[in-house]
Amino acid sequence: MIPKSHNDEHNAPLVIAIDGPAASGKSTIGEAVARRFGFLYFDTGAMYRAVTQAALARHIPVEDEAQVTRLAETLHIDVTPPTVADGRQYTVLVEGEDVTWELRSPAVDDHVSVVSAYPGVRAAMLIQQRRIGLAGRVVMVGRDIGTVVMPEAPLKIYLDASPEERARRRYRELVQKQQDVDYDAVLASMKMRDAIDSGRETAPLRAAADAVTIQTDGMSIEQVVEAVAELARSRLHLDPDRERHPS
Repeated sequence: MIPKSHNDEHNAPLVIAIDGPAASGKSTIGEAVARRFGFLYFDTGAMYRAVTQAALARHIPVEDEAQVTRLAETLHIDVTPPTVADGRQYTVLVEGEDVTWELRSPAVDDHVSVVSAYPGVRAAMLIQQRRIGLAGRVVMVGRDIGTVVMPEAPLKIYLDASPEERARRRYRELVQKQQDVDYDAVLASMKMRDAIDSGRETAPLRAAADAVTIQTDGMSIEQVVEAVAELARSRLHLDPDRERHPS
């Protein structure tokens, strides 16, 4: 069965771009906003995971930048609404094969940061990310959506929080997964990740000039979702009567 396009219903393509540092709540907020308005939820990091998974499956050394870049340039990656009711946020297809859950394997976790840093891989994925963004009604989440991937997006959100707040969130998340972690170590890792993301030459993390920054310290998930939803209604002229509220 061919998945239904996320642009089959009403209107032209619309993109809500959500950027922000690690543990700023991008994924949680992005998925909730997409569900509310019936948009596709698309975490662009899935594409770098897809390239990583494809390289590992083909026994291509992820340290070989040239080979991995050539692979990225040849792969066709698509992201669609969930095709299976198994808890997934979306379906990722590589050359037509469903690899959604393979992208969360420990091996991919261990190598995706190397692959995603290659400029050639980022350039190849940019083309595919824009193809998806221009094809439908999408909430796109990442670190360079508003600045690089979809600079023409009619609504750009930059979610932020202090390193201490984000470290607390990540710490609670890891504890819930029964991992033995230390808050100070999580905070140090968070600050290091911030420095890497904001200091890299290719697509550094920063808010777009016309993005609305939401400082989420002290805000609940529901409060942030409502703030983004209100911006979506006013900027994109979305019909509130069509919204899907959690039961």
